[in-house]
Amino acid sequence: MWEQIRANKRNSILLLMLMAVVLGALGFVLGMAFVRHPAGGLFGVAGALVLWLILASISFSSGDQIFLAASKAVPVTKKVHPQLFNVVEEMSIASGLPMPKVYIINDPAPNAFATGRSPESASVAVTAGLLGKLNRDELQGVIAHEMAHILHRDILFVTIAGVMLGAIALMSQVFLRGMFYRSMMGGSRRRYSSNSSGGGQAQLVMLVIAIACAILAPIMASLLYFALSRRREYLADAGGARLTRYPEGLASALEKISQNTIPLESANKVTAPMYIANPLQKKGMKLSNLSSTHPPISERVKILRGMGGASLTDYSQAYQKFSSHKSSLTSVTALKSDEPVALRQGSAAGFVGRKKQARNVGDIMRKVNKYKFINCDCELKMKVPPDFKANAVKCPRCKTVHKVK
Repeated sequence: MWEQIRANKRNSILLLMLMAVVLGALGFVLGMAFVRHPAGGLFGVAGALVLWLILASISFSSGDQIFLAASKAVPVTKKVHPQLFNVVEEMSIASGLPMPKVYIINDPAPNAFATGRSPESASVAVTAGLLGKLNRDELQGVIAHEMAHILHRDILFVTIAGVMLGAIALMSQVFLRGMFYRSMMGGSRRRYSSNSSGGGQAQLVMLVIAIACAILAPIMASLLYFALSRRREYLADAGGARLTRYPEGLASALEKISQNTIPLESANKVTAPMYIANPLQKKGMKLSNLSSTHPPISERVKILRGMGGASLTDYSQAYQKFSSHKSSLTSVTALKSDEPVALRQGSAAGFVGRKKQARNVGDIMRKVNKYKFINCDCELKMKVPPDFKANAVKCPRCKTVHKVK
């Protein structure tokens, strides 16, 4: 596994270097187009580097908190959902990592993500919809997948790549919007008409090249970013199956997540690659092209259910059989050092109907919002809002008076 982590880092560094080349090239071209100096390209590269350093410093200092706040994740205690904390503790022990902070997103759409610069500062966030719709084995599979992301050091590389993508997109947008406003004011015509004929034509050609680069650079960077994200999802599935020794749990969870029709309100194009499944993908869509942030869920499920064991070798063999990709997922060295891992039996879990799932989701969302629950002897569960001022409440069914603690 450690050999695979090292190979994963090497591949990530290569993709990051390619994104850095795109960022530098864009800065060079924009510098040549804007700065009327022989060294204008170098000024542009320097400006791109400064912008990236500013965004990177913000990201590394408080990027995880910004992401959690943008996702509307709320830190919770074990009292809110004991089973979630038990599962996170189990997977922390299995992976040999510190216990991450636990957050819940008050949203009925099922999904989850992990964030943090290092295992020591990691956080795991799940939606109320996920907790309400999955049984224990399925929840364990999802948490194991997220713990595998932390174990593989995925989050740091995705953060760096996301910052680069943001810098490229910001530079492109500033340039294109600036050109739009200049053209509206007639600034471009005055600038080029004041130059000599030859110099003006050269500047015009450079401007056209700059516009083309400003449009294409974010697209190229996005493709590299999505490639980084897709490969990591496969490896996190493999790592999650190894931690739980029960691939069916994650496969069943992914199936339930894929059947969701409720949009995740707090998700956007920047945060989408961090989730276990694409929160922006509509039901029935099969995004398997270069612009997808995640591999197709149907393919991931087939690979997990095709595993004869729970080792990396078993996942790699299933990947070769069921994946549409021709390249190998893991290195030969990693497979040679891999040890066999036997599958375990799943725990008995009864069927949960849609009405009970919806009730579970609602109860979890109320717990996160600090509602108090009172179970009456007549089997009625009363939900008391946090702004309720009285010291007692009467059961509407049997009229028993209960103290509000």
